[in-house]
Amino acid sequence: MGASARLLRAAIMGAPGSGKGTVSSRITKHFELKHLSSGDLLRDNMLRGTGFPRTLLQAEALDRVYQLDTVINLNVPFEVIKQRLTARWIHPGSGRVYNIEFNPPKTVGIDDITGEPLVQREDDKPETVVKRLKAYEAQTEPVLEYYRKKGVLETFSGTETNKIWPHVYAFLQTKVPQINQKTSVPP
Repeated sequence: MGASARLLRAAIMGAPGSGKGTVSSRITKHFELKHLSSGDLLRDNMLRGTGFPRTLLQAEALDRVYQLDTVINLNVPFEVIKQRLTARWIHPGSGRVYNIEFNPPKTVGIDDITGEPLVQREDDKPETVVKRLKAYEAQTEPVLEYYRKKGVLETFSGTETNKIWPHVYAFLQTKVPQINQKTSVPP
């Protein structure tokens, strides 16, 4: 690590199901993570994609320890997230997961292998998803506003992670050294 290497302190925010986990794993794959976050709590939250800080108090507390250089906000419409999260169905006996959009069972509501009924986790039921999204919005709006005022909030809007990612990637290229400097095309 040369003397020119600069630490970037960043956080990723976004509603449950907005793609934080996918974006986090792509960041760690294409950029040097040790340059991306500082502190075990922040790094751990980034790897799990849990979007710390979640409240204004957490944001202010974090600021006293680490000043964030950038906050990446994944802005995905709630309807898209609701569709994404409610599309998941599980076979309780085996743990097999189906997604109505990406990996549907051959027969709706039935496990392909056993023919037994599929269930939806409580967390994936539409009414629970709507509650979670509303709670997220109420809790994090002040956090986003806090970072907006500090001038470190970078919002990326879209309906698909694969369409948002190239913009996040291009933005981070201006901030962080990549693992492979020859890679100039977003994956």
